[in-house]
Amino acid sequence: MIKLTKFLLACDIPLNLENYKVHLATGREYPPLTAFFEGKFKEWQADQSRKNFECDMVIGLIEYEKQQWLFAGVFRILGCERQPNGRYTYATELLPGQDELIGRIIVQHKRTGRASYLWGTEDGGEFDVVAIREKTLSVKDFPGYHAVTLPYSVLKIIISQNVPSWRGALTSIKGVYVIADTKTGLLYVGSAYGDSGIWQRWSNYIQTGHSDNEALKALLEREGPEYVQNFQFTLLEFADTYASDEYILKRESHWKQALQTRAFGNNQN
Repeated sequence: MIKLTKFLLACDIPLNLENYKVHLATGREYPPLTAFFEGKFKEWQADQSRKNFECDMVIGLIEYEKQQWLFAGVFRILGCERQPNGRYTYATELLPGQDELIGRIIVQHKRTGRASYLWGTEDGGEFDVVAIREKTLSVKDFPGYHAVTLPYSVLKIIISQNVPSWRGALTSIKGVYVIADTKTGLLYVGSAYGDSGIWQRWSNYIQTGHSDNEALKALLEREGPEYVQNFQFTLLEFADTYASDEYILKRESHWKQALQTRAFGNNQN
C-alpha cells in the first residue's frame, strides 16, 4: 500500500506537509457523504463549531465503511470568519489537479479516538490508499425492492437527479411504504396506487415535505420545514401496476394495524 500523501504528491498535488490537518468527516443530522453526493462537501466542511482549521491545508476524508474513508479533496485555508451564532465559516479553495481523484480514492485508517481533526505528519501517518474506484462515488444504483430504505436527503438526490435505475424501478410498482421520524421513532404508513407509482408519490414528498398528509404537514409547521431531514423512507410491500387500488389500500390498512401507527404514530385514519 502507498501513503495517501505520497500518492497525492505523485499526482502533482502541491501539498504542504509541514502544516496540514486531516479531517475525518462524520455526522448524522446532515451526513458528509450526503453533502458530497449533493456537490456541497466544500460548504459542509467550511462550517465549523470551533476554529478547527488553523493550518495551511486540510485533507478531507469522508467516513465510507468501517476503517475506510473516501477522499474528498485537499483544501487550502484562505481565512476564517466568526458568525453571529458563534460558529466559524472558513474560506477554502481546492488545490488544482484533483478532479480525477476526488470521490475515487479509498483510504484505510483506523480511528483510535473521537478526534476528527488530526495534525498531519511529514511521513503521511496511518493513511493508506487501498483502492481507486473506476468512477467517482455517486448515489448507488437501485438495490432491489426488498432493500429500499432511504433518508430524506438521499431520496432528494435520487429524485432531483432522476437516477434512471431508481426511476425505472419505482415507477413500475404500486405499494405500501413507511416514513419513520428518526428523531422520535413515530411512523407514518402510506401507499401509492393509481398510475403514479411509488416514484411519483415519493416525488411529492420531496416537493412539499408532507405530500398533503395532515399529520406530517402539522409536524413540519410546528418544527420547521428543515425537520423533514429526520424522515426515512422504507418500502414495506410492493405489487405490479396490475394490482387493484382496492388491494393496495387493504394492504395499507393491514400495515397501519400491524405497526399501530393510528394509535402511536402519525396516521390519523
